[in-house]
Amino acid sequence: MAALLTTNPSLSSTDVVAPLRSPLKPFRSAPDSCLRTTRWRSPKAAVIPNFHLPMRSLEVKNRTSVDDIKGLRLITAIKTPYLPDGRFDLEAYDSLMHMQIVNGAEGVIVGGTTGEGQLMSWDEHIMLIGHTVNCFGASVKVIGNTGSNSTREAIHATEQGFAVGMHAALHINPYYGKTSMQGMVSHFETILSMGPTIIYNVPSRTGQDIPPPVIHTVSGNPNMAGVKECMGNDRIKDYVNKGVIIWSGNDDECHDARWASGATGVISVASNLVPGLMHEIMFQGKNPLLNSKLMPLIKWLFQEPNPIGLNTALAQLGVIRPVFRLPYVPLPLARRLEFVGIVEALGRENFVGEKDVEVLDDDDFVLVGRY
Repeated sequence: MAALLTTNPSLSSTDVVAPLRSPLKPFRSAPDSCLRTTRWRSPKAAVIPNFHLPMRSLEVKNRTSVDDIKGLRLITAIKTPYLPDGRFDLEAYDSLMHMQIVNGAEGVIVGGTTGEGQLMSWDEHIMLIGHTVNCFGASVKVIGNTGSNSTREAIHATEQGFAVGMHAALHINPYYGKTSMQGMVSHFETILSMGPTIIYNVPSRTGQDIPPPVIHTVSGNPNMAGVKECMGNDRIKDYVNKGVIIWSGNDDECHDARWASGATGVISVASNLVPGLMHEIMFQGKNPLLNSKLMPLIKWLFQEPNPIGLNTALAQLGVIRPVFRLPYVPLPLARRLEFVGIVEALGRENFVGEKDVEVLDDDDFVLVGRY
């Protein structure tokens, strides 16, 4: 009021206050034709019960039965290649996917540890899952790694993954900020409500084992496809004897896991390099001779944390550019020389790609910190 009097001195206080004291005019009655005779209802199309979670089957693209996932024997934890600026090299990725399919891989893990999901934004992650589904989903099962140590984040990523068409989700137990056994059960039960799921137990990375009581508690869930187990073949055998579907998470143990301990198959890193040989290991019966021939390659792959060895090997084979997202760096020259010998011993024809294996100089590698 004071501001009005100050800015317009010709107005008196009476001039300003008078309109505020005048009685309010009543609203006119609406014509009879406009009067509501019934209670207004929202259009049915706008009402979506349980809008957030769990997702309904009609809202999910490419809904896959859990049994379709349970029968997979060779699943490759697919590598994510990069351009020199650190963005995804989708042309190289599609070539890798094609080589997996023609050599018998039945499923792929997209954005797992091997695929460096831990170095991706969630936008990149979901985009790559969607790209894989759209280009290859009719030929191979696409399993998106949408796990997180945050249940909320795992829910959101899994919802997006199923929305873009992934056939199943891979979920790890909460790492770093560990939880109790009951907390694990609650975490897994929450995300299992969304669709077919493989639980991944790798204590060397999470710092916490998923004990058998947790698995047995959630194994009755209809969306529980099975477990990727890295705690050895004795545990795998115990699970199998109790009806739990298991994939070995260790390439060096997968032959015996499959043929001696009853594992359904393997989720493999080595199959990025030798998918045909890994297919033979999983499908053609016991083959201790072939298994022993693969051991030097597998040991070489894991002498440093995965995926350092794999990234180096694929670059040496010429199927991806020698680009690393930090903090990963290539294996040193001596190890690269070893890989050339391993390829020659196994036979170049058994490895992906068509170029001769190269050693590569240190200067050939590109390390990207911002992307």
